[in-house]
Amino acid sequence: MGTFSVWHWLIVLAIVVLVFGTKKLKNLGSDLGGAVKGFKDGMKEGGQSAEAAPAQQVTQNTGAEKATIDVEAKQKS
Repeated sequence: MGTFSVWHWLIVLAIVVLVFGTKKLKNLGSDLGGAVKGFKDGMKEGGQSAEAAPAQQVTQNTGAEKATIDVEAKQKS
């Protein structure tokens, strides 16, 4: 009862492909890749200095609805 051999992993992989199908696994892979890319881009933006990052303006509406907060943020293009 040790580690699994290469043949065990190939059988598990074949069963996963049979159960989920290649199209679903391809979509899962592309979604995972997009998530990793988005995470890396977010980490790069987080490392910028305060002067280089666009500032967000938050103002509170003091009119009749005190629970409403107006937020104006610049969209990344």
